[in-house]
Amino acid sequence: MTITPPALSVFETLESEVRSYCRGWPAVFDRARGARLTDEDGHEYLDFFAGAGSLNYGHNNPVLKRALLDHLERDGITHGLDMATTAKRTFLETFQNVILRPRDLPYKVMFPGPTGTNAVEAALKLARKVKGRESVVSFTNAFHGMSLGSLAVTGNAFKRAGAGIPLVHGTPMPFDNYLDGQTPDFLWFERLLEDEGSGLNKPAAVIVETVQGEGGINVARPEWLRALADLCRRRDMLLIVDDIQMGCGRTGAFFSFEEAGITPDIVTLSKSISGYGLPMSLCLFKPELDIWEPGEHNGTFRGNNPAFVTATAALEAYWTDGSSLEKQTRARGEQVEQALISITEENLVDVKEYRGHGLVWGLEFHDEHRAGAVARRAFELGLLIETSGPRSEVVKLLPPLTVTPEELDEGLRTLARAVHETAS
Repeated sequence: MTITPPALSVFETLESEVRSYCRGWPAVFDRARGARLTDEDGHEYLDFFAGAGSLNYGHNNPVLKRALLDHLERDGITHGLDMATTAKRTFLETFQNVILRPRDLPYKVMFPGPTGTNAVEAALKLARKVKGRESVVSFTNAFHGMSLGSLAVTGNAFKRAGAGIPLVHGTPMPFDNYLDGQTPDFLWFERLLEDEGSGLNKPAAVIVETVQGEGGINVARPEWLRALADLCRRRDMLLIVDDIQMGCGRTGAFFSFEEAGITPDIVTLSKSISGYGLPMSLCLFKPELDIWEPGEHNGTFRGNNPAFVTATAALEAYWTDGSSLEKQTRARGEQVEQALISITEENLVDVKEYRGHGLVWGLEFHDEHRAGAVARRAFELGLLIETSGPRSEVVKLLPPLTVTPEELDEGLRTLARAVHETAS
């Protein structure tokens, strides 16, 4: 397939230079269904990006679309702030019955605003309010959002520099395997906590991703997460799991921390919680932490009722039958892993490592510029993939959970071709 770059005049002349994804994918997209997008010229693309993880159930999922259209056609509430609405009640009841109760999770539910960074800001604010302390510990290569509080616990230097002011009250610690296994887990962290001369203010909380998506697909071991939860418990720190990209089934289970058998104090969700790409986020926390005053954290668009409708439809369609989607995701993940093993074996000189879990995978090259070249060639061949890592050195695979085995095989063959054709 030969793709001719479209005329992008209005985007180039009127839209801000801050735009990014469109630079790597110079097409004007017009329609989408399932795992495929179509541009204005009729070219079709297989989507292994899935809205940066906000489209776990694919584009325009017909079950979710029908629920949304029915809601709009009957003039259901669209904007509701934090008012009680039928759509919100139905979502809360479904979320409690389908997700929380079966997992014995006691969480209260907060609607902090429409985006993931809103949820992280609420989590950080609540942790500091509960503990009466300012410091929060995060991890190397973490990404938690682009607003100031979230940036303060984000590792990427480029993103942090955009703040324009000092980012304070956050301290980074080594993520799992950051030191290549040469140092026992949490040795440095615990030593700083117990040493009154370390200069580390006692943290209110620790915030962690179980799989660092933007950081390069770094997967934390279950035993590392359990040890972190134990450390937080012993040292009177709240544990916040940022499940914005890895939650809603991305790693298999609905919550990515389930495999580790831990119960975080606070959990943030966004991206695929609405199921349809509609803005929505949640901050979940144990009931004893719910010390908010009315209106102490709010936002105009935290009551996105169409998102409540599609979120409910997604839970009912994909999560009421036990573990079928989880099993399917793990099976698709094994399919991806086998393909990455083959690519690695065929490109031993070039590929540094592959890693992942469920349906999020990364392919890292020795040449840090190679991932970008592979992504560009993949686009030319009709496959959307992005890069991640501090230097964009990792090819990131994030297909919809509903991708078929045939679509997955097609995309993986395209990836293998892109890797082969960009070899020096």
